[in-house]
Amino acid sequence: MSGEKKFGTSLFGFNKSDVNAYIEKILYEFDLRLKEKDDEISNLKLQIREMKTRYESAAENSQILSKEKERIASALITAQETADSILKEAKERASEEKNKLEAYLEKEREKIIDIKRDIKTMKLQIVDMLNKYQGLLNEVDDYVDNKETEYALDSENSENDSQGT
Repeated sequence: MSGEKKFGTSLFGFNKSDVNAYIEKILYEFDLRLKEKDDEISNLKLQIREMKTRYESAAENSQILSKEKERIASALITAQETADSILKEAKERASEEKNKLEAYLEKEREKIIDIKRDIKTMKLQIVDMLNKYQGLLNEVDDYVDNKETEYALDSENSENDSQGT
């Protein structure tokens, strides 16, 4: 929607087929955008699932390391502490990444809600415009009918006057 749409004109206003084609084009574009957003949401959900799997894997690794710690001599305790710090950092990163992804997902949901609201508003505006133009067309139709009636009466009066003289 990069600019103002110009419609062709017809007898009593805009060309209906131009207007209808434009409306269909707008709806198609919004459908495409909604599909893109749905695809993005699906991708984000997949990423969240992968992060959860990584987190669960890291948690399982932590349990294994805890069991091994009980069997390892004091020389390996230092290595265990290093592994624990790496694991803690991984959990923090995973948590931060999860929070970022959830925030991003929420923003995308809000965008979708905004797009849906915009579509609803546009639909209402289009319906209002169509109703307005229908009223104008009815007024023009009534005006033409009145003029035809006046012309017919004027023609009869002219014939009667010319017959009477």
